[in-house]
Amino acid sequence: MNGAAALTETLRNAGVNTVFSLSGNQIMPVYDAAIDSGLRIVHTRHEAAAVYMADGWAQVTGELGVALVTAAPGFANAISALYTARMQEVPVLFLSGDSPVNGDGTGTFQELDQVAIAAPVVKHAVRVTSAETMGETIAEAIRIAKSGRPGPVHVALPFDVLKNDGGIAGTDFAPVVQSFNDAEAVLEKLNAAKRPLIVTGPTLTDSRAHSALEALRNATGAPVLPIESPRGLRDPALGAFPLVLKEADFILSIGKVLDFSAGFARPPALSENVPVIAIDPEAAALERAAFLCGDRLISSVQADSASAMAALTAAAQPVDRSEWSARVESALNHRDSNSDAGGRVHARSVGEAMQHIVETQDDVILCIDGGECGQWMQSSTNAKTRLINGLSGAIGGIFCYAIAAKIARPEATVIAAMGDGTVGFHLAEFETAAREKANIVAIVCNDALWNAEHQIQIRDYGIDRTYGCGILPDARYDQTAMALGCHGAHVVNSDDIGSALAEALAAGKPSCIDISTASLAAPVYTPFE
Repeated sequence: MNGAAALTETLRNAGVNTVFSLSGNQIMPVYDAAIDSGLRIVHTRHEAAAVYMADGWAQVTGELGVALVTAAPGFANAISALYTARMQEVPVLFLSGDSPVNGDGTGTFQELDQVAIAAPVVKHAVRVTSAETMGETIAEAIRIAKSGRPGPVHVALPFDVLKNDGGIAGTDFAPVVQSFNDAEAVLEKLNAAKRPLIVTGPTLTDSRAHSALEALRNATGAPVLPIESPRGLRDPALGAFPLVLKEADFILSIGKVLDFSAGFARPPALSENVPVIAIDPEAAALERAAFLCGDRLISSVQADSASAMAALTAAAQPVDRSEWSARVESALNHRDSNSDAGGRVHARSVGEAMQHIVETQDDVILCIDGGECGQWMQSSTNAKTRLINGLSGAIGGIFCYAIAAKIARPEATVIAAMGDGTVGFHLAEFETAAREKANIVAIVCNDALWNAEHQIQIRDYGIDRTYGCGILPDARYDQTAMALGCHGAHVVNSDDIGSALAEALAAGKPSCIDISTASLAAPVYTPFE
């Protein structure tokens, strides 16, 4: 078989059945080989969208996501989405076409050192140099993507290697597992604490590891909190949690990189002398924990996060901390903002309408982007499967996540919520959704602003120094979606949101609901007792 066939057969051996891609000259041999291998290619309208869809697919399914793009400009278009997958700890295999090996150094068409460019934003980057090594190179990339802290990997596919004969499909995809053997020592410290907190990272969120998190909470009696928002401890979905975090007398970090999103594990986010134990698959993360915590880091263990969580759950004896757990839960659920929408629709009302769908449908996937409206909706909704824009802070990918989520779970009700700034990044993917019959409901909060930046200008420079963040007030995203084969609706009153959602869900095609919303700063919840 040729190199392209070795690639597609390796993917099938790894259990891959769907690839998200935008076509181009250098990867046409892969498209041809996909026919014989039975791989489904979901063709997108932008290369970054292909990576975002692979990312969303992986988060929803727990499997490897695969994106395939062409060389040089196609490859470069996808880089920002790779950074998002890296920060979100998602196993994505990113395949890019490449100029032929036999043209290296000659200035051949689209010659570019893609491996060097991708390296800073992926776990591993490599270029295949012969058809004979194609299968094992892909298999190794898959192992790396799924081992330790999951993340994206990049493989460059030279055009001549794809066409050359001699390929052999790879078969070994088992990730490397770092076992955890310190459960008793960690539990001794945890059990001695009166007000402990267990924090986890993006790999161990309620959407991706709900049962494991719940089992650990029940086994230890300690609150377990995933942290995945780019706003960190200021995430409105956490309510007033930062106020009780200062009361914790012990922190156990499982797979959570101690960074800005965790208040750097230092005062004032934490109390002055709170002890910390860090468990992480990467030595670099443990080194950072040691630097940030100093003497407060009483132990660090290099081990897989999921293995550590399972071992701790199995060995734990529950300690009654019902009063402390109730206080943490009360803080997380605290909401007290009563901001005035000035006669327009409040984004909180949009979130409440979405939550009604969650409570009345069997299987709902919520995909909520960042920005100010996104924070309101994240703080007023909750579902077993909820995808957000993640620690990278990038916006624009959620719409693509939603399309992939619907393809992965066709029977689920998938709702994507975003602002009018966000929707512009991948507006053409409404056509992809229609073509692939991915019947999602996209909600666009339309306040004619890049409001997150607008609010920064107001806060830091003054209301008379706002500049350059406006969007056309009469832009209608529902009409654009309709032109691309979707259902559309326009809402200007809160009372009409529910009926618009019901019509969209019954439309039998992807939908876009354009809602005229107020330009409000994200909520910040005040102290509670």
